[in-house]
Amino acid sequence: MRNRTIRKLLIFIIVVFAISIDFPILSELKQKIFQRDLSPVLGLDLRGGMQILLQSPEGYQIDQQTLQVASSILEKRSNALGVSEVVFQVAGDQYIVGEFPGLEHIEDVIGVIKQTGLLEFVDVGQDFLEPETIINTDYRSINSSVNTAASDATNSIDNETPPIDESSSKIYHTVITGADLDSVVVTAPQNPSEGYAVAFKLKSEAAAKFADHTRNNIGQLLAIVLDHEIISTPVIRQAIEGGEGTISGSGENAFTFDQANNLRITLFYGTLPVSLEIAESRVVGPTLGQDSLNKSLVAGAIGFLIVSLFMLIYYRVPGIVAIISILIFGLVTYAIYLILPVTLTLPGIAGFLLSVGSALDANILQFERLKEELRKGRNLAQATDLGWNRAWPSIRDSNLATIITSAILFWFGSTFGASIVKGFALTLALGVAVSLFTALFVTRTLLNATIGWFNKADKARWFGI
Repeated sequence: MRNRTIRKLLIFIIVVFAISIDFPILSELKQKIFQRDLSPVLGLDLRGGMQILLQSPEGYQIDQQTLQVASSILEKRSNALGVSEVVFQVAGDQYIVGEFPGLEHIEDVIGVIKQTGLLEFVDVGQDFLEPETIINTDYRSINSSVNTAASDATNSIDNETPPIDESSSKIYHTVITGADLDSVVVTAPQNPSEGYAVAFKLKSEAAAKFADHTRNNIGQLLAIVLDHEIISTPVIRQAIEGGEGTISGSGENAFTFDQANNLRITLFYGTLPVSLEIAESRVVGPTLGQDSLNKSLVAGAIGFLIVSLFMLIYYRVPGIVAIISILIFGLVTYAIYLILPVTLTLPGIAGFLLSVGSALDANILQFERLKEELRKGRNLAQATDLGWNRAWPSIRDSNLATIITSAILFWFGSTFGASIVKGFALTLALGVAVSLFTALFVTRTLLNATIGWFNKADKARWFGI
């Protein structure tokens, strides 16, 4: 009895917690705890947005690992801009698919993700170079072949090389690069006439090298160059010890907050190992997605109603327990989707609905075994325990097989850029895992709590035997 009381208390706590997550209550408290809004995250097919297909330049030979690294960097850059739920996935041998739910105009995002992001601190001596001047350095020549190494990638996502200014066509020496950065943050202007700046801190070895260079070149110019393009050309006034400094524009080229933040993101999240060009882009309208979502919800409600009627008619009292268990299953699963969060797509919703079938199947297996034990003359308590013991191996094996299949599908979707397969596999696996919990914990507890009311009742009438 003590164990059953604890179980019922835990179920009550879980249900209350799931309801508080699923419904718009205690919004401020949830915002403080999770540091974000717990609204459902809808995918591209339901919410609308933009999809782009990036590819490596023609003739450029790259491997899957290089594409995976580039995809990860692009996703981090885009999400750091505040564009949430952005997904980049490798597709095939040379493509990366990017999805931007809720966006139709992503010029600013493309402006950040397109840069290969190579930052160089370049010794230009006494040559003052205007911002936006394109130069060559001894670290990486802009005219070098794209086939020589991944670091020879150009600075444009459409693989167009900007012209090199005649006055700055010679090759300059690179002192350090962005790979030597330890941290990067945006700093506010010191006064209204100045722009924002990007403060950086170098790694220890680079800091010593940078200190030596600035100490020996006081009065000389040190150009800050991003993807061959001059950002600014400050004068070295004194030795820069400790490896800390700032990158800022000047005059008309002073940074706005967005420009400084875009630069921080490009630098902080690393250099793209390969140049990319846009092979295709398309806008997905939200109207069809909303219509599909509404139809999916209606279909799910109708299906649940039909199944509930079947459970009530065929299993009677256990059927009521099954309906309550499935409702708890739905509340808990949806709460997990919101907490993680899981991006819901039409295939993802299909995976969830399929997992509802797994949850029902677990209940049906238990109830069939229960009815068999009752027909053998067992009392309700014995029939419930024996029925569960006989049903559990089948429930365990079938659900584990489904989880393994989901893992394979998720791997397939990740490897080949099939986001619809990943969404289906993820929601199915989570749903099946929760269905195991409800079968093992919720249904069994509720059924044991209920049978005491029917010890002397007509078992044929109340349990359908």
